[in-house]
Amino acid sequence: MSTPAHAPFSTCDFCDVHKNDQSGDFRVLPPVFKDFGGLKSFMGPVYTVQCFEDNTFVKQAVDSQGWIDTPTGRVAQVLVVDGGASLRRALLGGNLAAAAARNGWAGVLIDGCVRDLAELEQQQVGIRALAPMPLPTEKRQQGLVQLPVRIQGVWVRPGEWLYADCDGVVVSSKPLM
Repeated sequence: MSTPAHAPFSTCDFCDVHKNDQSGDFRVLPPVFKDFGGLKSFMGPVYTVQCFEDNTFVKQAVDSQGWIDTPTGRVAQVLVVDGGASLRRALLGGNLAAAAARNGWAGVLIDGCVRDLAELEQQQVGIRALAPMPLPTEKRQQGLVQLPVRIQGVWVRPGEWLYADCDGVVVSSKPLM
């Protein structure tokens, strides 16, 4: 479990092994997420935020420690943001991406938008989102953290493992490596 966020893995290989999984322990997210970050592949246990056009709790998350200590070592987490698939406001920009990288997050997956694309690609953190949108959010202090969220119709729960590479994004109830 102390595998670094950039360890080699293949979502295709995971899908080959788990393609007949009927338990729901292995799920594949729809191919709607674009890559915006400096790391093209990332993995880690999930930390969730649910918000709509308000990134207050996204900022709180990336400003905090992005890893957890386990008996086998330190593991970088993946922030999964249920932004309600809104295309009207960006939930993450250059400053928050820099905070995520600085605080040790493996990656951020947003069911919503991002901004400051030139800055995002310079950060050593994985970033997946639906689209770019230059308009920022309003800060209304609204949102929830660490609860199961639906991302493009797929349930993702805190503590599950997310793996993202150039072929796609998969979620598993337990580590796959």
